Amino acid sequence: MFENKERTDIAELGEFGLIKHLTDHFKIRHESSIKGIGDDAAVLNFGNKEVLVSTDLLLEGIHFDLAYVPLMHLGYKAIQVNLSDIYAMNGIASQVTVSIGLSSKFPLEAVEEIYKGIALACDKFNIDLVGGDTSSSKQGLVISVTSIGYADKKDVVYRNGAQEGDLLCVSGDLGGAYVGLQILEREKQIFLEHPDIQPDLEGKDYIIERQLKPEGRRDIVDLLAQMDIVPTSMIDVSDGLASEVMHLCQQSEKGVTLYEEKLPIDPMTYETARELGLDPTVCALNGGEDYELLFTIKQADYDKLKHDVDISIIGHITDKNSGCKMISKSNVVHELKAQGWNAFKL
Repeated sequence: MFENKERTDIAELGEFGLIKHLTDHFKIRHESSIKGIGDDAAVLNFGNKEVLVSTDLLLEGIHFDLAYVPLMHLGYKAIQVNLSDIYAMNGIASQVTVSIGLSSKFPLEAVEEIYKGIALACDKFNIDLVGGDTSSSKQGLVISVTSIGYADKKDVVYRNGAQEGDLLCVSGDLGGAYVGLQILEREKQIFLEHPDIQPDLEGKDYIIERQLKPEGRRDIVDLLAQMDIVPTSMIDVSDGLASEVMHLCQQSEKGVTLYEEKLPIDPMTYETARELGLDPTVCALNGGEDYELLFTIKQADYDKLKHDVDISIIGHITDKNSGCKMISKSNVVHELKAQGWNAFKL
């Protein structure tokens, strides 16, 4: 939670004063942003591009815990997780709107921290903040982000385009965000029982950052364009790899064969999972919040990306009747099951 002896009551500013205070310094970067904050609606012009829109809702106590999530990181992450949906369509994100619900425990200085994180994300990924809303909340902190982007019609990639024989690829590495979350939860429990003990996060920087400050993979969209590859299907890994693989298969009406030995797991993720008594493969398959891009490509495109160290080929698409299978390191065939995040399982 935010701690600051200086405390400005938000009621002193009022709704429009708060919006002006928080957003006055945001720049307009895109010609498509005709009108941003300050009117009844934003005005955007994408010419002959396909327009992409996605919305995510983050709720205190459900999606984040302020006991260990810094407010600036929360603002940054709120933008990133939403941009990831645009990148998962093989598109370029260009604008966001941010709506926020606040309880009386949040002074202005706390909200400024959130918007510092939002501004960092907008700066890094070349995004215009063009609108939003503010409200009081009795349920704690609520953040809703809508992202807007674009792509040429020929470049837009859906979940339902995978074909038999296509190669299944994933960017980056998997399981780190989930294992990082387990470390944070462990240290929270220790702190609650022994408030005098400082958190022990030494040597865990990478996986903690994977949880608190994920990065949308705009670079992969750019890389695929440079390689002249248009994936046949694509989705981002937000709810766990197994769940996302099954989404692609269900919507494409296909099966898949996945290989455990091909799953990209960072050494820190692997070692920390073992320390915590967790199976690293299960963390990669079902952990979620990695925000990597999972996609299929035609076999003819294999040579274009086979040497890229940030893309792993982890399996191939099969006919629907073959089902969704994973071949273990010991060459045992397992049925793939999705056990990742369930938004309504409380």
